[in-house]
Amino acid sequence: MTAPPRMRVAVLGSTGSIGVSTLDVLLRHPGRFEVIALTAHHNVTRLREQCLVHKPAYAVVSSPADAATLELQLREAGLGTQVMSGEEALCAIASHDRVETVMAAIVGAAGLRSSLAAAKAGKRILLANKEALVMSGPLFMEAVRAGGATLVPVDSEHNAIFQCMGTHADVRSGIKRVLLTASGGPFLRTSPELLRTVTPDQACAHPRWVMGRKISVDSATLMNKGLELIEACLLFALPPSQVEVVVHPQSIVHSLVEYCDGSVLAQLGNPDMRTPIAHALGWPDRIASGVESLDIVRAGRLEFEAPDVQRFPCLRLAREAAEAGGTAPAVLNAANEIAVSAFLAGQLAFVEIPRVIEDVLSQHSVRSATSLQDVMAADAWARTEAQRSIPASPPGRVAGVCA
Repeated sequence: MTAPPRMRVAVLGSTGSIGVSTLDVLLRHPGRFEVIALTAHHNVTRLREQCLVHKPAYAVVSSPADAATLELQLREAGLGTQVMSGEEALCAIASHDRVETVMAAIVGAAGLRSSLAAAKAGKRILLANKEALVMSGPLFMEAVRAGGATLVPVDSEHNAIFQCMGTHADVRSGIKRVLLTASGGPFLRTSPELLRTVTPDQACAHPRWVMGRKISVDSATLMNKGLELIEACLLFALPPSQVEVVVHPQSIVHSLVEYCDGSVLAQLGNPDMRTPIAHALGWPDRIASGVESLDIVRAGRLEFEAPDVQRFPCLRLAREAAEAGGTAPAVLNAANEIAVSAFLAGQLAFVEIPRVIEDVLSQHSVRSATSLQDVMAADAWARTEAQRSIPASPPGRVAGVCA
């Protein structure tokens, strides 16, 4: 019996935490998947190592200088990988005829255009870039429908919801509410006074997950959960009133779906992103992820509590943006990216991150986002205004950066 052809995959953002985990899963199934393309921002060293292992036909980096360096290194290693650079190259890979499945794992607004390109080209999109969906909202979902793309969420919470909803004709039938679980991050019990002196190193020390710098800070402020709330509304066509956030420090229950008959379905597993990645890659089949089996007895108690929106105002701001719709989510995301970047650079105190975001949102007149130009204009405006809200002098000593 002839083996089925291998699924051809492009990993956008292959050197980040999601990309690395994706390649780990792909290596476990060499007869099932073929890596066509790998992309990175500036981490040429790691991308070279990945190319030597996976031998993709294409590799993309941000700058021409990095592309020239990588091309020389791969040529010396005897690889014929074609190296390209820039956003247009990313979009070309995302929509390439040889690519069937796109792992969209570029962090932040930088992943928007390539994710849209994959949607318009009708690809199978494994969406790990929540910001792309948050920014463009209905525009992105319409591109998925019009292009005939298949969208499978990779965020552990949305993938959990996807699994709990099943595959019947109307997955939203009978749903009462969706509950997104949040670990609470490293500052769940930290006093408001101590939050004022938080350093980037402390904010990046997540108690359960190993993540990149930006998403680690988002988890610490709970903005990550706010962005996921907006994403859940879009992915599953639910109003914000049907999406709730519940703090679950153990990170064993990844999300829950409550139905009108009183049933509550939950997806459980060890906190390892290879589980949702393997589910998305294999769906509708199940494939091995390499994740250790969950020992429910050893896990012991599973605790849940309501989030404290006074301590974590970013969650409130995200819900308000979800309810406003239009350009509000794009403005929220852009202001957050600028504020987080300033915090990581030692230019802004941790507790000032939500203040910057709220300042920008309060100045914004929400408009419809009917085109990519509308989205990018709102994004650019918000970045400029957020930059103006950052103090010219650093807030005292803010030591340490994330690895």
